[in-house]
Formats: sequence, structure tokens, C-alpha cells
Amino acid sequence: MTRTTPAGTPLGDDFHVYDTTLRDGAQREGISYSVADKLAVARMLDDLGVGFIEGGWPGALPKDTEFFAKAAVEALKQ
Repeated sequence: MTRTTPAGTPLGDDFHVYDTTLRDGAQREGISYSVADKLAVARMLDDLGVGFIEGGWPGALPKDTEFFAKAAVEALKQ
């Protein structure tokens, strides 16, 4: 059996986790993450070793735009 590696995937990695908590999880009725909440969850996921975190869609919502702006200038780990 052969494995096809997606473009840009680091060689040697056997398993990748893609988390959508901050996007899909935020669409549930009664859920409203603040920017601080999203950064805190992203830090926790990063600490767990999650390699890909779906944070929303910048430009779609002001909170998502702010989240990406802050995540871009500050490391997730404090």
C-alpha cells in the first residue's frame, strides 16, 4: 500500500489532527466565543499538539478578523 502525501505536509509525519472547534463548534445555538476565548482554546489545542486549528473565517465576522490579527502577532503559547 502506498500513501499520497498532500502538498506542504512535512515528510515523516504519520498522523495529523485538524480541529474545527473554533469554527464548527461556535455555530451551535447558545455558543458565543469571545476573541479571548478563541485564543485560550487555540493555546490549549496547541499545547495538546494539534497541528491544524480552524479558527473561523477572517472577514466574515469582526471577532474572527480580530482573532486572526491577534493570533498572527502573538504566539499562542504564553
